[in-house]
Amino acid sequence: MIGLEKVSDDRLKEIAASDVTFDDDIPEFTDEQLRQFTPVNPQYFKVVPKKKAISIKIDVDVLEELKKGGPGYQTRINNILRKAVFQ
Repeated sequence: MIGLEKVSDDRLKEIAASDVTFDDDIPEFTDEQLRQFTPVNPQYFKVVPKKKAISIKIDVDVLEELKKGGPGYQTRINNILRKAVFQ
């Protein structure tokens, strides 16, 4: 497909090293403003990460508390870990 070629590592480094000029057409946004942005076509961003089954040991009281929320406790565990790792 034309226009969807993979960008080379060299080109990515070149882009990252380029100076950015902000003006009225391209204003600089604060981190808070960037967090408020949403995609125009959100359906394109519904990428489901690959899952891997593992075995872990967690404290019984923690597991019981997570299970109190009903089905989906494993998803809740994953969300908690995702926040801890990526934020």
